[in-house]
Amino acid sequence: QVQLVESGGGLMQPGGSLRLSCVASGSIISINVMGWFRQAPGKERELVAAISSGGSTNYADSMKGRFTISRDNAKNMVYLQMNSLKPEDTAVYYCHGQFRVLGELGPQTSVYWGQGTQVTVSS
Repeated sequence: QVQLVESGGGLMQPGGSLRLSCVASGSIISINVMGWFRQAPGKERELVAAISSGGSTNYADSMKGRFTISRDNAKNMVYLQMNSLKPEDTAVYYCHGQFRVLGELGPQTSVYWGQGTQVTVSS
């Protein structure tokens, strides 16, 4: 019912910057929280940052001051600006959102994930 498509990943040298984008489409009535998670090889998926419909943000401690999350409600998009990248930021980054959608039985609240985009930080 909702598709999330990420873009913007790639290979970057330490200290560099990348901007991830995610667009949501489908039977969307409204969007509550949107955010980014990441999963490195051999590790559990972890929260990177989240942003509410009103613009309140939440960051994992290791990303504070380096990453900035933002959203464009009119375009159903969320962004993650990543600065001062470190090799330990290497992971697959997943877009995530909680949506109010129009289901077969009427409106419902559901969580959706994107397919992920690879970010590799290496010299």
